[in-house]
Amino acid sequence: MMRPTPPQPKGEPLFGNARQYADDPFRFLTACERSYGDVVSLDLGPLETYLLTDPDEIQRVLVADADSYVKPDFQDDAIGDLLGEGLLLSEGDTWQRQRDLANPAFAMARLGQFTDTIAGHAEAMVNEWRDGDSRDIELEMTQVTLDVICDLMLDVELTDSQRETIRENLGPIGARFEPDPIRFITPDWVPTPDNREYQAAIDELDRVVSEIVAERRGTEGHEDDEDPPMDVLSILLRAQNRGEQTSKQLRDEVVTMLLAGHDTTALTLTYSWYLLANHPEVERAVQAEADAVEGPVTFEAVRELDLIERVIQESMRLYPPVYVIFRQPTRDVELGGYRVPKGASVMLPQWAVHRSPDFWDEPDQFDPDRWLDQGDRPRFAYFPFGGGPRHCIGKHLAMLEAQVILATVAREFSLDTDREGELDLLPSLTAHPRGGMPMTLRRR
Repeated sequence: MMRPTPPQPKGEPLFGNARQYADDPFRFLTACERSYGDVVSLDLGPLETYLLTDPDEIQRVLVADADSYVKPDFQDDAIGDLLGEGLLLSEGDTWQRQRDLANPAFAMARLGQFTDTIAGHAEAMVNEWRDGDSRDIELEMTQVTLDVICDLMLDVELTDSQRETIRENLGPIGARFEPDPIRFITPDWVPTPDNREYQAAIDELDRVVSEIVAERRGTEGHEDDEDPPMDVLSILLRAQNRGEQTSKQLRDEVVTMLLAGHDTTALTLTYSWYLLANHPEVERAVQAEADAVEGPVTFEAVRELDLIERVIQESMRLYPPVYVIFRQPTRDVELGGYRVPKGASVMLPQWAVHRSPDFWDEPDQFDPDRWLDQGDRPRFAYFPFGGGPRHCIGKHLAMLEAQVILATVAREFSLDTDREGELDLLPSLTAHPRGGMPMTLRRR
């Protein structure tokens, strides 16, 4: 027998819980998880919304019953304008076809070929650094991970102008997705200043994408070639040559690759540097592990970077770049003993679950050693890359990239910060440190 409606935090007229969520989604999600149980009903706008924090139920949504859920229909929203029907948003046969096309580019067998390229980009960045410099490490990590994804998955080297155009427009694009209770009740087609600035940023991004595609067209090889290029863009161009890919699909996938392909890894590294700067004993151990690698950081060497891997895992636990994901049931379902109707919005909050005292000892503390023994912790007490058939296609590349970059930098520099304690975060599609991450470089 299903229980009645789940508990709901007290809201306010017109806005419901939207203003509480918009003011500080991280604090709000944590408070809901700790105060109301596994399923919480929220009033965030036109859709019924249910916050789900039980790892076993999250696993049902993402894995066991994945066929009964879709990603919310964003095609008429701002994010649909940005990513279209790329891998992040597409559904059904479209998603399966695009996923099958892209899978070979991310195959485990190719990862070993990526390490030298990643290390090369990291070394090029470090060679520009000077002892005593003050740098925005979020920007530095954004630039190096953007260069890596363009090299490995698009087989292009961005010009300084293209890199600057992308950087300048990431701000307006990110700002469009910061929680705003007024925006919850304002249609996306209304020509507000924010909407106009956002559309102008997309237009600029599209211009860069058009240049990238034009540069690569004719270099993608053919299926009959003995060893055709296997980067994502080459695969998509060959599919277009077969009549299996429209120009719009090509554009959507390249934009998705550009943005999603670098942002989360850049943020993971940014938070890792912040946490290491505030825990010098762990930083020294990381440096010792990196120093033990002779020569460039190879694929074989990465397998020995045990502490560095745990630091990255712990960084993604405390500061998951994607802090909440959404699903919509395609039929009435039962979650935690409650009926959740077809078409409702189900929130799965990495932020709250990753910091729940139900699953983590001293959950707000940075402790890479907690990963040495995971005990009987539920599988989905930790899900930075999602899970099930829609898990992040680039998760293995992201981990490899983060380890190589962190080790390459740690051999040369310590990074200092004046910030301490819990970071003030800017919520958008991903969680960014408010004001960037200014740090001082200390050559070892």
